[in-house]
Amino acid sequence: MKYFIHADGGARGNPGPSGAGAVIRDEYGSTIAMVSAFLGRQTNNFAEYEAVIRAFDELLRIVPESKRSKADVVVKMDSELVVKQMNREYKVKHPHLKEQQARLVQHAGAFRSVTFTHVPRAQNSDADALANEAMDRGA
Repeated sequence: MKYFIHADGGARGNPGPSGAGAVIRDEYGSTIAMVSAFLGRQTNNFAEYEAVIRAFDELLRIVPESKRSKADVVVKMDSELVVKQMNREYKVKHPHLKEQQARLVQHAGAFRSVTFTHVPRAQNSDADALANEAMDRGA
């Protein structure tokens, strides 16, 4: 089975009120879960990581443990920083983001393969809308 995560995080001010949004779809394009969470006062980069982490939390809840080792996950984000850090093209320097990356690596390790892909913002509008809804609720 293959799953697709579109994730986005944002902060109004940096740091400022922040939110995470994600849409998880199966290989047939059906939406199987959505995430929209207010994160309090955080940085934009923290929120970007948190959006993917929360999406994986949902995926781990939905996909039985016995099927995870046979499942592939494609993460699509408009955060070039997170994508390049997860693909080991950029180092993670900030201690707060190192913790976020470690959490994400642990979650991703439950699946056969996880691919991180950078997409233009226009191709991530569903996740962006969910992140903004979260920030609106929390403001």
